[in-house]
Amino acid sequence: MSMVYSVSDLILIACGYLFFLFMVAWITERGWLPARWVRHPAVYVFSLGVYASAWAVYGSVGYAYQYGYNFLSYFLGISGVFLLAPILLAPILRLTATYQLSSLADLFAFRYRSRLAGAMTTIIMLIGVLPLLALQLKAVAESIQILSGTSDPRDLAAGFCLMMVIFAILFGARHATAREKHEGLVVAIAMESLIKLLAFGAVALLGLYGVFDGPQSLGNWLDEHPEMLSRLYYPLQDGTWHSMIMAFFVSAVVLPHMFYMAFTENLNPRALITASWALPLMFLVMALCVPVILWAAAASNAPTSPDYYALGIGMVTGGHGAILGYIAGLAGASGMLIVATLALSGMCLNHLVLPASPLHQGQNLYRNLLWTRRILIAAILALAYLFYRFTGTEHTLVELGVLSFVATLQFVPGLIGALFWPSGNRNGLFAGLVVGFLLWLLLLLLPITYPQWQFQGLMELMGMRFQTGASQWHHVAIASVTANTLIYAIVSIVTPMSRAEQNAAEACAVDSLRRPYRWELEAKSVDDFIDALTQPLGPITATREVEMALRDLRLPRTETRPYALRRLRDQLETNLSGLLGPSVSHQLMDDHLPYLPEEEQSSSEDIQFIESRLEQYRDRLSGLAAELDGLRRFHRQTLLELPMGVISLGADREIIGWNRAMEELTGITAADTIGSRLADLDPPWGEFLTQFSHDDSPHQPQQSLEVDRQTRWLSLHKSEVLGTGTSEQAGGQVVVIEDITELRHMEAHLAHNERLASIGRLAAGVAHEIGNPVTAIACLAQNLDSETDAEEQLESSQQILEQTRRITRIVESLVTFSHSGGIKHSQHVPVNIRDTVDEAISLLLLDPDHRQQPFTNQCEPEHWVQGDPQRLLQVFINLLGNAADASADKQPVTVRCESADEVLDVIVEDQGHGIPDELRDALFEPFVTSKPPGRGTGLGLALVYSIIEEHLGAIRVESPITDQGGTRFIIRLPMHAPTSGV
Repeated sequence: MSMVYSVSDLILIACGYLFFLFMVAWITERGWLPARWVRHPAVYVFSLGVYASAWAVYGSVGYAYQYGYNFLSYFLGISGVFLLAPILLAPILRLTATYQLSSLADLFAFRYRSRLAGAMTTIIMLIGVLPLLALQLKAVAESIQILSGTSDPRDLAAGFCLMMVIFAILFGARHATAREKHEGLVVAIAMESLIKLLAFGAVALLGLYGVFDGPQSLGNWLDEHPEMLSRLYYPLQDGTWHSMIMAFFVSAVVLPHMFYMAFTENLNPRALITASWALPLMFLVMALCVPVILWAAAASNAPTSPDYYALGIGMVTGGHGAILGYIAGLAGASGMLIVATLALSGMCLNHLVLPASPLHQGQNLYRNLLWTRRILIAAILALAYLFYRFTGTEHTLVELGVLSFVATLQFVPGLIGALFWPSGNRNGLFAGLVVGFLLWLLLLLLPITYPQWQFQGLMELMGMRFQTGASQWHHVAIASVTANTLIYAIVSIVTPMSRAEQNAAEACAVDSLRRPYRWELEAKSVDDFIDALTQPLGPITATREVEMALRDLRLPRTETRPYALRRLRDQLETNLSGLLGPSVSHQLMDDHLPYLPEEEQSSSEDIQFIESRLEQYRDRLSGLAAELDGLRRFHRQTLLELPMGVISLGADREIIGWNRAMEELTGITAADTIGSRLADLDPPWGEFLTQFSHDDSPHQPQQSLEVDRQTRWLSLHKSEVLGTGTSEQAGGQVVVIEDITELRHMEAHLAHNERLASIGRLAAGVAHEIGNPVTAIACLAQNLDSETDAEEQLESSQQILEQTRRITRIVESLVTFSHSGGIKHSQHVPVNIRDTVDEAISLLLLDPDHRQQPFTNQCEPEHWVQGDPQRLLQVFINLLGNAADASADKQPVTVRCESADEVLDVIVEDQGHGIPDELRDALFEPFVTSKPPGRGTGLGLALVYSIIEEHLGAIRVESPITDQGGTRFIIRLPMHAPTSGV
């Protein structure tokens, strides 16, 4: 027996139900529920049940009544989307999380870098979804009318609309921005879906066991009424289900409430994998309930229209069964209205209101945004009510739902272009959307809502003159999306893309990495950021947003590195995108935190950022991509572990690589240097490395540097790296630094030992050389006693002084030579090569083994070089000594000079036995010698090579130089032009 409920009872049930959901949300936001419950994949799956609005509870049964098994297209559409979630939905989730995109309009505005793209998407979406919003109001109002027996449901719809305004604001409009996740809303919508599923299933069970006596009784009834099954199969023959599955498939992604719950409010990205099988399972349960409800209503002659058979079964069976259908419909309608209006209000705020009303300094931005959003929620629900009042009362739930689902098809080309076709551009999007939307408006929306408005000419052109119902929906869906796609593709191909749009297309492409460019900002510090944003946002908001971005990136307020400032700018734009929308935030960044004009700088990809993103994505790489990444990691690890310091610089001389040897050498970590300039490094490294980077010479061997009051010796090398592609203009630079301090100490010690050995060899000669003048002095002194002539005494005295000076010169040369070793700062002064060679010959002639050796110095007096006199003396002593050792007595050893192009070649040549072939390539390495044991250490030529390299010179050897042998050493040194004072 049917029960009649009062309007107040039904409204009280609705208020109680909504209050219960609010309490669930409030308890969740208070943190009373464990986080693992809130973020459990099951919560995400049930929250996606918001797709099952009142159309799923009421309209799907009416759809099955009219079009048979075509009703399954509704459930198959969303199931298909989530079965393909890793391919279709995961890229969208990545983009929305990375760039704070909260709606399809945000995604299009970001991908196509156009405010107009966001505005057009918002307007078309709002108009397209209005019938679906009106459907929810109509479903609840008419269900109250059916259960209470009232005559006019329009006033009931107005009351329910007002109730939805209040609860929508309470659920989701208590924050100014979508950046904060509404955990309470997600859990409340999940609870709503669970209640809806249980209530809808209970209605089906009520029909199965209340109208029939169970499954067997239902089977018997179907045997007695075979037309009920054929009625479900027959409509499949018209083929319209293809287009409707496509419409439901697309709507499961682009409808505002689905986009909002699936991506914006996603609390656990991994839950998307669970949803790929659990959500289709949930909708399978609902789909199985539809034919049971339809057959039970038909068997019991339910006193309602097919749309409301879920209520009719309860009315027929008696008791309070009808309340189950009412709660299921109420849950579906309220959940959809709350989430959809929240999403639409954000779209309207970001893409219609904010672009049309510039921000002003001094305003309380957050408060204004919050109240604007609340007003938009009320306005959107008011529009939905007006649509219902003036058009929806005359149409079924099925018709209103199909209007919105077909409208969503217009976003297919733009979405495919955003994810899979980087060549699609904003011009194609605009043209395609306009054409597709006009076809939907003129051929479907207006003819259905206002039957007197028929565009016969256009209908005849599209072959739809006498079509109605499913056939009309099918043809409009196919025609509009086909025209939209073709125009989008053609216009995109024939029109160019902007640079910003190309960058956004690369960022949005599936499996792509965000690839920012290393452009230089005008702002040089965090304070500059705050000052720049104060004008549009006000000082309080600017400071708060910058500090929030710094916290997100874990950067200090004192940060000045260009790389870090670029990341800060990107993070600010991302954060403001959640607050103001991508169009406004992008324009705000371009206006107030611009990059330097491109002609003033070279641009290359931000390699450091790309590598950091690759590290995050390495688990997702497979096949060739994984192998290439493994090779990249091996090469990078090789550079990191090199025992020599390696610095990689971009074309703008920004540091993009700093290996561990550099960290140990300088005490500066890579984290503190990456993205900075060499000049910004702590002293003394900043000035030292900058000077070398800008110097023309690619090599600077054996440079001294005071570090922590200690002298370090470094060999520096650099190489210019040219770009290999259009995105890497003018390459960069690699600097290699070798710490040779220990080697220098060892070299000095060995050199000193070599000198001591040489002094030992010279000792006998020195004794002989000193003995002669000493004997002469003794004789002259004895003669002084017998000489009485003053002139003779003066002459003897002068001879004694001359012999003394001769002894002094010998001793000074020996002492100077013995003390010229050790670590000290090389004082490079003008050095006369002829005088240095003469001094070396003089020292060698002190050695008895070399007295019979004819040394010839053919260098000209005007030949000067810049260098350390004592170290160059060591070079010539070693070379001339080796030449004498390799030559027989009386064989000449010659030194001559040749000058050309500001360099001087000093040639030391002998006619000795030459150098064996097996030693020639390793001649300048330590401990390599052709002398017999006891005659040499093998260190002399290694020291010679090191000293010549220190003087920015070069040395090479030619041997043999004649058929009989002979060796020629050629030393090339930069010339010095002596001044008049030299």
